[in-house]
Amino acid sequence: MPLDPQAALDATRTVPGIPRDADGPVFREPWEAQAFAMALALHARGLFSWNEWAAALAQEIKRAQAAGDADTGETYYRHWLATLERLIADKGVATTATLHRYRDAWDHAADRTPHGSPIVLMPEDFAS
Repeated sequence: MPLDPQAALDATRTVPGIPRDADGPVFREPWEAQAFAMALALHARGLFSWNEWAAALAQEIKRAQAAGDADTGETYYRHWLATLERLIADKGVATTATLHRYRDAWDHAADRTPHGSPIVLMPEDFAS
């Protein structure tokens, strides 16, 4: 999912804490960029405003800190992903059960995929 440069810039201006350099957001892993791009796409579709997103992300980070997250910056996109999942469920886009089902299927697909190969979800990845 390619990033829209203007949308990424708008997000970095509005949402505090996004890891960035002079060119915009930076990511340590491909999944971080994908989570960022999903949030951009859902924002563009009107699912949430950036102010709503920032408030939900801040709440998620506080929750994680209360549970012992050292807040060194290494877990920022884990909080981003948790916020994305929470808003998707809260707004009725997908149920929490559906999100867990896909997460489990993704884990199963990742376990059978050789390192460096693309992960592809298959019907058998959804078997319990």
